[in-house]
Amino acid sequence: PGARLRVPFGRRQVIGIAMGGPRPLEVAGRTYKGVTEVLDTEALLPADVMELCSWAASYYQHPLGEVLAAALPGPLRRGGKTGLKEPPASPPASQLETPPALTVEQSAALAVLREGQGFGVTLLEGVTGSGKTELYLRCASDAIAAGKQVLVLVPEIGLTPQLTARFAARFGAAVASYHSAMADGERARTWLRARAGQVSVVIGTRSAVFLPMPALGLVVVDEEHDGSFKQQDGLRYSARDLAILRGQRASAPVILGSATPSLETLHNAGAGRYRHAQLKQRVHRVAPPAIRLLDIRGQALEHGLAPQLIAAIERHAEAGGQSLLFINRRGYSPALLCHTCGWQAPCKRCDARLTLHRSRGRLICHHCGSERAVPAKCEDCGGHALIPLGQGTERIEDALRIALPGKRVERFDSDSIRKRGELERLLGDVHAGKIHVLVGTQMLAKGHDFPGLSLVGILDVDAALYGSDFRATERMGQLITQVAGRAGRTGQSAEVFLQTHQPQHPLLRSLLSGGYRALCETLVAQRQEMRLPPFSHLALLRAESGTMATALEFLQHARAALDQGAGPGSIEILGPVPAPMEKRGGRYRAQLLLQAASRSALQQRLAAAVPALDEHPLARKLRWSVDVDPLDLF
Repeated sequence: PGARLRVPFGRRQVIGIAMGGPRPLEVAGRTYKGVTEVLDTEALLPADVMELCSWAASYYQHPLGEVLAAALPGPLRRGGKTGLKEPPASPPASQLETPPALTVEQSAALAVLREGQGFGVTLLEGVTGSGKTELYLRCASDAIAAGKQVLVLVPEIGLTPQLTARFAARFGAAVASYHSAMADGERARTWLRARAGQVSVVIGTRSAVFLPMPALGLVVVDEEHDGSFKQQDGLRYSARDLAILRGQRASAPVILGSATPSLETLHNAGAGRYRHAQLKQRVHRVAPPAIRLLDIRGQALEHGLAPQLIAAIERHAEAGGQSLLFINRRGYSPALLCHTCGWQAPCKRCDARLTLHRSRGRLICHHCGSERAVPAKCEDCGGHALIPLGQGTERIEDALRIALPGKRVERFDSDSIRKRGELERLLGDVHAGKIHVLVGTQMLAKGHDFPGLSLVGILDVDAALYGSDFRATERMGQLITQVAGRAGRTGQSAEVFLQTHQPQHPLLRSLLSGGYRALCETLVAQRQEMRLPPFSHLALLRAESGTMATALEFLQHARAALDQGAGPGSIEILGPVPAPMEKRGGRYRAQLLLQAASRSALQQRLAAAVPALDEHPLARKLRWSVDVDPLDLF
């Protein structure tokens, strides 16, 4: 079990994974095709990874073959050679730098992290700049000294260079990275070295949770609250949750680190299921900067920027400080409007407007990716008064370059950073003080350490206050706290401004007066009253079709299958209904929500109903999926 095989599949030869020992070609009067070639003389996927994949396939209601494929890097998935018998040796891990002295708080937190033996989950909750990474390094050092391996998961590729550099400075060449931006061959080499026990530390994004690590002795999930740990298509797994299971099965401790833990993690810590270590002060003993609200109602804004904010940016730039402007929208403008008749450029394949990307001269849909040239005139009235409506990162960048002549302004988003190594180059310029103003999206909100940053401006969070998704306000609180925490991390005085049209909103006021934990207390009470996670468990069935009627009809059959043999009141089924965005990518979308107080009851119902849905005639006429523990209901 776990070895790769080349097998006949119709007229093709494909790569498969052996799940058991040899079987006869004739069983109960039926004849089976034989294996064409055995590619591995030993199991490529170790037993623990096979078990993890089997569990994930069952829990997330996904085909086992696709889960096993996700656990292998491309070259090995396609049948490439492993070179398992002469792998290049790596130097043993050694401590290359002298660790800094710990603060009193860090020492107390480290003692909590070192409590007990074997598996246990600890929430390391620490304000930004409080030194969580140093505690990761101390615990990693303990594991390495005991001959163990360490797996560190981060939510974004952009965070791997900085964290890898920190670990490499401490442990040398025994540290490796694993993420999708690496070349296929490079990923495969890291995978094989980890399997052979030749690397002591692997720092990777969510797919690294499947890495074979025979001596796994510590699992760290940094920024555990981040939604990027949840895969949103195909195998819809949570890397954070699988990391906890991985630690449990390896009898290894698990650290969940965050300045803004998810409500589920805080709930588990409060219930005693997780240990809880806290860092309430920054290492430099300077309190995080207070957030000042800028009430922009009725103000004359310059490309979406309040005059007070522009003046503050100029002041900080002249004093040698750096500023970060955060807006979670790419492009120049989220809509192109006809000033004469009010027409807005729509996406013909989605229920959405096209975003203007002026530097590329294109209108692009951020939902399905379709694009077109910017029209010369209105498609309704023929007028030529087409104006950009609203702001995106590109427009803010242009406005600041005009307002700050002689100062370097750089944009950080997926449009501007496409080449390999570009992010690392720009981050190097930030650390060298060559960039005065950073304009970016969530790419800049997570984990980055900018020593010279003295001003943060958050431009648009009002939409989250009225978002249709039940997690929208939680994410808003996390985002504001994380972005604000980028400023003043090396002890310098810093300012944070938040532009809003809703300065009196109670949840916003709760966040600013009592911090993230005060907001969480309010949200937890709301969730409990509405029986939403963490006080219930959800699964979402989605269907996409050329017509809404077909999608709804299939989900109606799904509801009937789920209702069969149902215990009274054990599971609530809501829908089917059209999705919040009914049309996306040219297909109509509908959904069916399952809500249960018991995780096992939900799993039993899904296990009984989902396999039969594949056999339904409508299943061949549409795309459908199951999302267990959905991150959003969009």
